[in-house]
Amino acid sequence: MSIESRRSRGGAAVAALAVAVSVAACGSSSNSSPASSGSPPPASASSGASTSSGASTSSGASAAASIGTAKTSAGTFLVGASGRAIYLWVADSNGKSNCSGACASAWPPVLTKGSPVAGTGVSASDLGTIARSDGAEQVTYDGHPLYYFAGDPRSGTTHGQGSDGFGAKWWLVAPSGAAITSKGSSSGSSSGGSGSGWG
Repeated sequence: MSIESRRSRGGAAVAALAVAVSVAACGSSSNSSPASSGSPPPASASSGASTSSGASTSSGASAAASIGTAKTSAGTFLVGASGRAIYLWVADSNGKSNCSGACASAWPPVLTKGSPVAGTGVSASDLGTIARSDGAEQVTYDGHPLYYFAGDPRSGTTHGQGSDGFGAKWWLVAPSGAAITSKGSSSGSSSGGSGSGWG
């Protein structure tokens, strides 16, 4: 047999082997595709309402909100996810939220999935929920719908205190359920404009 014939046969054998490997790989790939095309595993639930400053009213919450307290020169007030300050809005009435659309973007409602949890200093009997127009559950305290402020980037900030955004005052909430209308030692006035405050 000539050298050229041997090379030709060797090349054909290599080509046949490559085709067989390809077919086998395709077969194993198609066998695993149902598993890979299934739904991804559920994301683990985070504590409290969505904090991306947020909490958009359409996304809902992924877990029960935990409500605690923090203390500053203005007094002790309610906090939610990651220690963020919680506010009430005096424009709300009869346990109903009147904040939606642009208002809810600036003042995201404190959302929960199921009954909210009372932390230290919080009265569990004062915690409740209301249904928002999109079906999300918003936390209430002593009948007041609760909100975060988008201008508070982290715990320890209370820039929404005394704001009159959207036509009415926003106040921190005392563990008694009352509005805290003092702005602390850094400002003697309680009539701050939108986004003003201490903290």
